Amino acid sequence: MADRVTKLNVNGKDFPVDVEPDERLLYVLRDELDLIGTKYGCGEGQCGACTVLVDGTPVRSCMTPVQSVVGKRITTIEGVAENGQLHPIQQAFLDAGAFQCGYCSTGMIVAAVALFRKNAKPSVTEIRQALNGHICRCGTYPRIVEAVRKAAGAKTETSGGE
Repeated sequence: MADRVTKLNVNGKDFPVDVEPDERLLYVLRDELDLIGTKYGCGEGQCGACTVLVDGTPVRSCMTPVQSVVGKRITTIEGVAENGQLHPIQQAFLDAGAFQCGYCSTGMIVAAVALFRKNAKPSVTEIRQALNGHICRCGTYPRIVEAVRKAAGAKTETSGGE
């Protein structure tokens, strides 16, 4: 049997944990660290609600064994704010009314943060590609894309295309 996981770096801080190496990251974040912004959606890595960043890359935490992230930087929705201020993407989601029920929003915001770290001025196509596989059950996709474009300071096109 593999050794238990005893420490994780989450949102820039080291946290003590005591979990089995095959425990899913989602449950460790929510149940052990009380970081409940990361949501359980489908449990199969298909909906995106559980998305977190691991060393800057979006991953589905419901499918990620905690052992695979030991020694890596994990960022949850609770860690994307900057200097006590909402991240520009978080603010743009509010401004654009991209939240309806809000369940999918945390995963989408985290994925958009990863996109912005690579490309501060993404096209609509790049935004859609970055959010591909994130399911919004309320259907606010146009407002979500609008929010990400606004966060980039891009001119909003009413056609929604490029």
